[in-house]
Amino acid sequence: MDRLKNRSDFLRAARGIRRVTPGLTLEICRNPTVETVRVGFTASRKIGGAVERNRAKRRLRAAAAAVLPLAALPGTDYVLVARRDTASRPFESLKSDLAQALKAAHLKLGRPGESH
Repeated sequence: MDRLKNRSDFLRAARGIRRVTPGLTLEICRNPTVETVRVGFTASRKIGGAVERNRAKRRLRAAAAAVLPLAALPGTDYVLVARRDTASRPFESLKSDLAQALKAAHLKLGRPGESH
């Protein structure tokens, strides 16, 4: 998995499909220019100070490392956005939140005839 680093990539994902769960928000979009899975992580100041934001992003990275290799679609960009409960939610619940959001987003992504 490659990492998203440019702001334009994050903004494109934000315009794509969004699924919200108690532990995280998942934003995905197709990227026809790459064949790999790319993933980015973000936590706003609403989460808390730098320590809380860093902890939330570490937990998102760990959940993504556990779930995305099994479920991610090649040529798709994923952005995991931390929510207030990300840092305190049990890790198994966080992983199931990500898996649930992925399944719902992939269903929406695969529907023909809809604009994305």
